[in-house]
Amino acid sequence: MSEGSAGKVNMAFIAAIVAVATIGGFMFGYDSGVINGTQKGLESAFDLGKLGIGVNVGAILVGSSIGAFGAGRMADIIGRRGVMMLSAILFLVSAIIAGAAGSSAIFIVARIIGGLGVGAASVISPVYISEVTPAAVRGRLSSVQQVMIISGLTGAFVANFVLARYAGGSTASLWLDFPAWRWMFWLQAIPAAIYFLALLVIPESPRYLVARGQEERAREVLTRLFGAEEAARKVAEIRASLAADHHRPKLSDLIDKASGKVRPIVWTGIGLAVFQQLVGINVVFYYGATLWEAVGFSEDYALQTNILSGVLSIGACLATIALVDRIGRKPLLLIGSAGMAVTLATVAYAFSTAVTGADGAVSLPGNNGIIALVAANLYVIFFNMSWGPIMWVMLGEMFPNQIRGSGLAVAGFAQWIANAVVSVSFPSLVVSPGLAVAYCGYAFFALISFFFVRAMVNETKGRELEDMVG
Repeated sequence: MSEGSAGKVNMAFIAAIVAVATIGGFMFGYDSGVINGTQKGLESAFDLGKLGIGVNVGAILVGSSIGAFGAGRMADIIGRRGVMMLSAILFLVSAIIAGAAGSSAIFIVARIIGGLGVGAASVISPVYISEVTPAAVRGRLSSVQQVMIISGLTGAFVANFVLARYAGGSTASLWLDFPAWRWMFWLQAIPAAIYFLALLVIPESPRYLVARGQEERAREVLTRLFGAEEAARKVAEIRASLAADHHRPKLSDLIDKASGKVRPIVWTGIGLAVFQQLVGINVVFYYGATLWEAVGFSEDYALQTNILSGVLSIGACLATIALVDRIGRKPLLLIGSAGMAVTLATVAYAFSTAVTGADGAVSLPGNNGIIALVAANLYVIFFNMSWGPIMWVMLGEMFPNQIRGSGLAVAGFAQWIANAVVSVSFPSLVVSPGLAVAYCGYAFFALISFFFVRAMVNETKGRELEDMVG
């Protein structure tokens, strides 16, 4: 955006539609985090072992990978807002069925349905935000997505803690004689319904409208966002960026026509998406309560520890909002990689000292419990001030207009596949080779991610979307 038009930017309207779009991030977080604290209920209701728990927890990731892959392309067909509305419906349906599930199979289907919504929201909300915000503040407004993801996770942790405390345990009966863990899922229907209703009042992305030949509608939206003069300039700019390769976006656009190889920007996007998961963050999100109970914490204290991690995560994301458009995306990624490598290695050391008592209870000797808790929360802070929000910011803005939907489809699919590998494998890794070795692996990937960023990632701070090349 030109400086001369900056005064005409309708920041109140932009903030309002960003707030609505990021409810998708809240639902992403809530649907991902609600499973944390329900696992005792699932075990008892469906008679599940460690592998069964891994499959039931990981079921959402199957849907998420499909949802992420399909959403990028679908957004080029039915629009960014259309995909977000579909996600809201999927969240609502999933919440109702998961809470009512009478068997593991039905529960898995419900979680796959919710995963479709999570995957779609995870890639489309950042794109929508990047396409309706000025370049000068795009990073901080896009980072709100991660704040809302963590808020959703924390909201799920708080709801699970309150319901379990009120009922006397996650498997104890609550209202209408249903156990508390079922209500943990049903509560998700409330924010899902709010999300759907709020989406009815926000406009479609102007870049999508221009791509679909609806320039007058795009001009109207841009006028509300930036003023009439800037709207005319932006329509012409978007039209010009699409004119160089004027066909409807498709997956084959990801291959460079001259070389016949996948564009380098696509590999960068896939790398960012995969490394964000290989550092093990969703072990904390999905298995936090189970993890802390495994080293001697009570269920009540483990759930409180989840809430602490969530609050610290929100604070770290707020720091990112203040910094991302000042110091840039790449420096924050490098700081995060280095910090995560050190803190994960520390957690691995603490877990390596775990001892089992005569009664079979596991504990960490001396001050190692405190060391593990502090290091784990520092790790959460480093992640959420860097890779947590910045990966989504960059995926939403780094691809050229013509391949944005397709690039996000592939990167989003890769992200959720990596998420599934980490999350489904964790319960088995706890048994053998153990928590310490698992966390050494996550620390190793954090270290490798530092060198990946140095070599492959280009700074996007302050650049217009129409200027992105790949």
